[in-house]
Amino acid sequence: MHMIFRTLLLFLRAPRAGKRGPAIGHYDVGRLPMRVLPTDLDLNRHMNNGVYLSVLDLGRFDLLIRNGIWDILTGRGWYPVVVAETITFRKSLKLWQKFVIETRVSGYDDKAVFVDQRIVVNGEIFAQATIRARFLKKRGGTVSVAELIDAIGSVPPELRLPEWQVRWGQDVALPSTSAPAPSEWPGAVPVDPR
Repeated sequence: MHMIFRTLLLFLRAPRAGKRGPAIGHYDVGRLPMRVLPTDLDLNRHMNNGVYLSVLDLGRFDLLIRNGIWDILTGRGWYPVVVAETITFRKSLKLWQKFVIETRVSGYDDKAVFVDQRIVVNGEIFAQATIRARFLKKRGGTVSVAELIDAIGSVPPELRLPEWQVRWGQDVALPSTSAPAPSEWPGAVPVDPR
């Protein structure tokens, strides 16, 4: 529940309210300072692995707000959804520790945008994540990458999606929502759900 309060605070401190830092370019690195709260901890007294993914949402919201894309999206009735994400941990975050979420767009494939994010303490990477996201239309349907780029402006020519992210996006993809996706485990004995 505490994430909803952090999210609301982020939107209240948005640059259009004049309180959350200067605007940045669409493809710049966004930096959001944060602190580990007691509600972020697990039984080992460090930030829970699931909380990292939740606070990374805030980094993406901050980037979208500060680079002006949030206003473009909401003006068209579009909203972002995460399609896939992966995270690698290097060091633990402890109670009250300050950290910065660094966020930037790394590129596009034929259906989605890729975002790189880091949890950084004093210039040192503690965790790193890659997110593949799509945009949906409130009235139904998906926003194509072509529509998205047309709305936000041209992509810098030097922005090239790394090959490993292209492969990762393909390797972790699930069938579309209109295709069957049965839960079958290789070698597992079927169990009667009754």
